[in-house]
Amino acid sequence: MSVTTYYDVVIAGAGPAGAHCARDLAGRGYDVVVLETESEEEYPAQSNKSTGGTFASMMTSFNIPDDVVMHETRSVVLESPNNHLSQTQPGFVLEFSDFKDYLVADGRQNGAEYRFDARVRDPIIEEGDVVGVRYNGNEEVYGEIVIDATGPAAPLAENLGLADLERNNHAIGIEYQFDGLTLDQTGYADLTDAMMLRLDHEYAPGGYSWIFHTGDDSAKVGVCFIQNERYREHATQDRTVDDYLQHWLDTDPRFENAERVPDSQVRGSAHIQPPGSMSTTSFMAIGDTVPSIDPVWGEGVYKCMKSARAAAMTADRCLSGTVETSARAMAVYDDLWHERVAPQQDRRQLMTRLLYLASNDRYDRLMRDLNEVSDATLSAINKGDIRKIIRLLSLGDVPLLWKYWRGM
Repeated sequence: MSVTTYYDVVIAGAGPAGAHCARDLAGRGYDVVVLETESEEEYPAQSNKSTGGTFASMMTSFNIPDDVVMHETRSVVLESPNNHLSQTQPGFVLEFSDFKDYLVADGRQNGAEYRFDARVRDPIIEEGDVVGVRYNGNEEVYGEIVIDATGPAAPLAENLGLADLERNNHAIGIEYQFDGLTLDQTGYADLTDAMMLRLDHEYAPGGYSWIFHTGDDSAKVGVCFIQNERYREHATQDRTVDDYLQHWLDTDPRFENAERVPDSQVRGSAHIQPPGSMSTTSFMAIGDTVPSIDPVWGEGVYKCMKSARAAAMTADRCLSGTVETSARAMAVYDDLWHERVAPQQDRRQLMTRLLYLASNDRYDRLMRDLNEVSDATLSAINKGDIRKIIRLLSLGDVPLLWKYWRGM
């Protein structure tokens, strides 16, 4: 039996971005193959790198079934060391492995082909154009369009000079699921049915920690921060990310009776930086290869899915009728990304860097100020409205602004 070697679209990586892009394109009638490093028996054990917190907009936009949801939440909580902000915002904490399995199964039902145990090596280039992918040594597969959805590894995008992921912007994180948490601890926000992010340099210098309720007395608990020492100048100890999580567990009374769920460890990394070019002739980079993670709240699933949809729309446009996969034609994806995936990305990057450089005292004042503004203003701030953000600043923030500009 011969193995097909030519497709309309070749996708490297079966994470949410790659799997949804295949699902979308196969549903449009295109011949699609996905190359995934993990074996089918293990998938997605080694790539289960997301907390899986998302909102109704993602679930409805991409027809995600309720049976991949661990728990429905009712609010979002922001914590500082001595204050907090609670906002009603329905959400969902996904069972991330089930979510990824669903995307693969649904894509297959639409007609997408998957090749597991397929480690992508480099792009096949003929006369300056990308025409396929080499994997597992010298195995080859060809396509009109090639898409890199491999995350920060980015073997294809890096080979083509498109990946520019900087170490100074590299964030690392670790998470476990715990049972036995006290979610309504006196002196803290009630985290029942909530997704909570905490800004506190004692536990996450240059980043944030989180508790996502997953039902009963169980929750996903983690820590993430940028490794750059500039963002970790508030750190009091030379701790690893594991050490910071353990320190939080040891000192926060909500974890006094908590027990770690076996085999629940998740480790991940992301780059908190704006993307450069995301496409060239016959090629696009999507998901965390770009990267697509929201710089303020670290939410990646929805952004990855939207980048996959933008890539599918671009591929559909380029392959309909007369095939046109020039760099100019593929650049429609870049435009869609900035318009629909992450509008105001530069402003959100600014917000993020200022947040991570601020002190714990400033976090407390920020929570106080946010509690005093309207829901409409909060929404505008979250979207990057500069005028609303400036209103939160004071003369005392001049050193913080100077620190930011000096480090650019």
